[in-house]
Amino acid sequence: MARRREHRGQSSQDRRNERVESETREKKLSDVDASERKLIGIFVVFFIVIPAVSVLVYVYKYGSGAKPLEPVVTERGLIKTDISFQDILTENSKIAGNESVRNYNYPVLAYITTWNSKGYEMAKRFNSKFTHLSPVWYDLRSHGSSLILEGRHNADKGWISDLRMRGDALVLPRIVLEAYPTELFKKKKLRNKAIDLIVTECKEMEYDGIVLESWSRWAAYGILRDPDLRNKAITFIKQLGHALHSVKSTRNPEQQLQLIYVIGPPRSDALQQHDFGPEDRQSLSGAVDGFSLMTYDFSSPNNPGPNAPIKWIRFTLRLLLGSTGNNAKILAPKIFLGINFYGNDFVLSEGSGGGGAILGRDYLSLLEKHRPVLQWEKNTGEHFFVYSDDDNAKHVVFYPSLMSIHLRLEEALFWGTGISIWEIGQGLDHFFYLL
Repeated sequence: MARRREHRGQSSQDRRNERVESETREKKLSDVDASERKLIGIFVVFFIVIPAVSVLVYVYKYGSGAKPLEPVVTERGLIKTDISFQDILTENSKIAGNESVRNYNYPVLAYITTWNSKGYEMAKRFNSKFTHLSPVWYDLRSHGSSLILEGRHNADKGWISDLRMRGDALVLPRIVLEAYPTELFKKKKLRNKAIDLIVTECKEMEYDGIVLESWSRWAAYGILRDPDLRNKAITFIKQLGHALHSVKSTRNPEQQLQLIYVIGPPRSDALQQHDFGPEDRQSLSGAVDGFSLMTYDFSSPNNPGPNAPIKWIRFTLRLLLGSTGNNAKILAPKIFLGINFYGNDFVLSEGSGGGGAILGRDYLSLLEKHRPVLQWEKNTGEHFFVYSDDDNAKHVVFYPSLMSIHLRLEEALFWGTGISIWEIGQGLDHFFYLL
């Protein structure tokens, strides 16, 4: 009996232990379930709900149900090959759109000249469409046995202040290096003087850097055919770039001063000794922040024709960058593809070799006076027209159109380059809505 009671007692105790263990297990399981539910909730929120909301936001902003951002000239169907003189006269002064929205994300460098005040106005009006503004102000010249930097009298600090209140475009005045190159490259003291003059001017005037033009001058002097002088020329550009990079911008201490270097396109099917080529670009890539490529002035009064044939532009880019492969995509962002906002009015009479550059106002006057038929040349990607003047001399006029500019903007997008515009005071107002 005692054994049975003991047995019953043990059974009862066991049952109590089992109940405690069961309750403990249930509590643990409950805690585990709660923890798992919490983890599942976090998973759902972070990996399902948030992505779903993001997708909805993306679709709302960019999806097929939303109208993509387009320039006002695109919305109105003005980018076309079949245009009339009346279309241009009517729409140029009539168009009004968002003057601050950018239609392309790549860098846009705009030149402004002292002899064309409209450029200053356009720079302020369309400030947000530009990343770099380069007023053509300075020349670095030989002065006896030394050097002098001329042009501060051109600088307009009030205009720069207005620009900086309106947007974030960098101001990099152009400096043309007119100093005698043979003297410059033979004397280290002169080279150091040139660099000091430029850097000091940037500091005192609070510029964001400079645009330097010298290659075409050096080619004219013939020094680029001499391997030793050519090497010294490249070394000078590098030293200038490093000197500018060592100085912080007064506007933005996190940003160093920049150097953009002007380069010309080749004038033949193969690179000549004096041409700027891929090896030069590669050598300067660490010291130069960008290359302003002058892909315009293809024709001249002695050889009338288009300003910048699209096939020639592609050939030039291919020569500088190679193919459109990965390597080209890496190198391309430093190229500012040149686009002209001016045109040319060439005289076609035999032996005349006359004519030259025209601005937007000249172009509009010709349209009003002669009411010409505009023609589209597919191979060059440019519009042109022919007219006879008061002396019955025949002329051909090549001037940019919305379609020709659009093609070049898209070409820059395809290659991954930026663009440079020469110059913004020369174009028609509605050109800017494409940028």
